[in-house]
Amino acid sequence: MDLDVVDLSRAQFALTIMFHYLFPPLSIGLGVIMVVLEALALKTGDDAYERATRWWTKVFAVNFAVGVASGIVMEFQFGTNWATYSRFVGDVFGSALASEGNFAFFLESGFLAILVFGWDRVSKKMHFFSTCMVSLGSIFSAVWIVIANSWQQTPRGFHLVGEGAAMRAEITDFWAMIFNPSAMHRLNHVLLGSFVQGAFFVMSIAAFYLLKKRHEDFAKKSFRVALGLGTVASLALLVSGHSQANAVSVNQPAKLAAFEGHFETGPADLYLFGVPNAETREVDYGVAVPGMLSVLIHGDAEVPVKGLDAIPEDEHPPLVVPFVSYRLMVGLGTLFIGMTVLASFLLWRGTLWDKTWLLRAFVLAVAGPVIANQAGWVAAEVGRQPWVVYGLLKTVDAVSTTVPGEHVLASLILFGIVYVALGCVWLFVVNEKIQHGPADALPPERPSRGSFIEVAAEVTDPAAPTGLAVFSDFPPPSDVPPVTVGEAE
Repeated sequence: MDLDVVDLSRAQFALTIMFHYLFPPLSIGLGVIMVVLEALALKTGDDAYERATRWWTKVFAVNFAVGVASGIVMEFQFGTNWATYSRFVGDVFGSALASEGNFAFFLESGFLAILVFGWDRVSKKMHFFSTCMVSLGSIFSAVWIVIANSWQQTPRGFHLVGEGAAMRAEITDFWAMIFNPSAMHRLNHVLLGSFVQGAFFVMSIAAFYLLKKRHEDFAKKSFRVALGLGTVASLALLVSGHSQANAVSVNQPAKLAAFEGHFETGPADLYLFGVPNAETREVDYGVAVPGMLSVLIHGDAEVPVKGLDAIPEDEHPPLVVPFVSYRLMVGLGTLFIGMTVLASFLLWRGTLWDKTWLLRAFVLAVAGPVIANQAGWVAAEVGRQPWVVYGLLKTVDAVSTTVPGEHVLASLILFGIVYVALGCVWLFVVNEKIQHGPADALPPERPSRGSFIEVAAEVTDPAAPTGLAVFSDFPPPSDVPPVTVGEAE
């Protein structure tokens, strides 16, 4: 059997990246919510906010661990399945991914130990600082990954060296590479989507507790914070999505034409749904708003929009997948706006907790942002085809030439099995924590030693002759009799 290495390699990378991308958005969104909850604990002195932060920290740690485990595989695929691509983008990706490791992963993982284990070992302010650093680290990680991916969409700040299969891109302007035309648009959209995913995850669990009448104080406090983040982020996504679509119309017109099923250059309609047909060059079963795409892009229904007829046929992206996934993302985003705005209004009226039908909807809606984030990435990546680096390197030319299809298929199956197991472990552990719920007891007293810096200063205080004054408050064990120097043998 003749196995297509390109299709198998694409399928394998799609499997690994889509599974991995279940977890980083949740870490980003959940991290922001934890920061807000712990800030409220410090401001109000209400231990309920601290209990809430402690419990969400446990969920965050599980999600972080599985996210790291699932992400390692992708880096190896660059070298095994995509050797030509790795050589071409190595200089660009090397700097971006090194920055991600230095400025993001080490920051996040370094303070994670204090976040998880330091509750009763450091001061409240020091712990809050650690929570902020972990959240900031997860955001920084997204920054560098999105910059690297955006360079593939709109490459800038480089020149080409070498010839043929040895050709590669070298950075000539680091800042131009970072601030390439699509980077900031895409970064805003990714972060806002992550905030929505984290918010709906928290609201789903909180709504479950409210319906079961368990841990109601914890649930209401968590729900309020998550609802605030989810409402703002959902509304901001509307603005961010419009801005990004305008940028795509300028930088990647073929992708926009695939998103909208726009075959002929001219005034463009906005299709609400349908199925694009490449043979008939029409959208079957389509329902459209006449001229609305031209209005959204140019502010005028009569201004033409570039269609697929203006793009060489061998550079046309697939049509059905980006068209459908783009509408799925936009439709779900509209649903998020409706749910969060309605819930915010009911919360303001003081009737939200009585609306059991809406709470049930929030329990089920946890899957919505996950699907929307996945659909957005599918639309962006499939819409970029046939290019892996837009305008420079095609996907068919980027694969490794020495890896047979049988090997790729075998590893694809094995990765599928491993990821199913990892997913089951994540579901089991998180479900166990949900079923157990947050602890009802107040958090134990912290040692009153002050901040980390204050303790360090006390250890080195010259007024302390032994240099160990920090331990003077701890009495010796009661079962050990005191021994004087004169009594020692």
